[in-house]
Amino acid sequence: MRSDQPKTEQFNDIGFVIPVYNEEASLNELHARILDSCERLKIEYLRICFVDDGSTDRSWKTIEGLCATHPDTTCALRFRRNFGKAEALQAGFSHLSNEVIFTMDADLQDDPEEIPNFLEKLSEGYDLVSGWKKVRHDPIDKTLPSKIFNGLARAASGVQLHDFNCGFKAYRAEVTKHIELFGELHRFIPILAHAEGFKTGELAVRHHPREHGVSKYGSKRFVKGLLDLITVVIMARYMKRPAHIFGGIGLASGMIGFCILAWLSF
Repeated sequence: MRSDQPKTEQFNDIGFVIPVYNEEASLNELHARILDSCERLKIEYLRICFVDDGSTDRSWKTIEGLCATHPDTTCALRFRRNFGKAEALQAGFSHLSNEVIFTMDADLQDDPEEIPNFLEKLSEGYDLVSGWKKVRHDPIDKTLPSKIFNGLARAASGVQLHDFNCGFKAYRAEVTKHIELFGELHRFIPILAHAEGFKTGELAVRHHPREHGVSKYGSKRFVKGLLDLITVVIMARYMKRPAHIFGGIGLASGMIGFCILAWLSF
């Protein structure tokens, strides 16, 4: 792993990966606010990559318009159908080559005004900075399952973040090159990065209530998230030493079987 960077580190090469699924009403404003924030930071190289994850509204038309109006800063990828957020992020990571890459949701609940705070946190020597929606403006059917999920993720992984679900994150490029996303693994990027030896941090961010569109979160995603948590913990802890988990299960099963046979023999 690279050595810690000084606090005076400056970033002038920034990219954004923004998954989009039926968010046509928020895209123009989000794009304008990102541009405004980066202009005030005097970012020299900027690339905003929208990944349309099979939208059925006019999101793609809006994205095409933004690309045509801002060809130097804006690009886009389009999926033929809805593959999920993890696949969209993976496609965006592969498409960009910036020094620092942000991920944001397209619903305007993430605030681009936080961008300089993320960069300042990265300059302290972190490889990945994850947002923490400390004060959430969501209904209880989203906040309660999220609290349960985050508690389980902390306990299972040992990575002490408050909010694994927050899509607002900043990465050094080497992090995005060392992880591979599928399923619902976008929730566990900090765990995957930590397993690779990257230094992860957290930043409390402002969270705005949704003004347009509808939430894509549901009970099925919660169940899938729990199943993927098991997957990612096994990947992070035992991928390079599978005998430690399968051998342990085998030894335990063998011992139980031996005890049963011994009892029957007696």
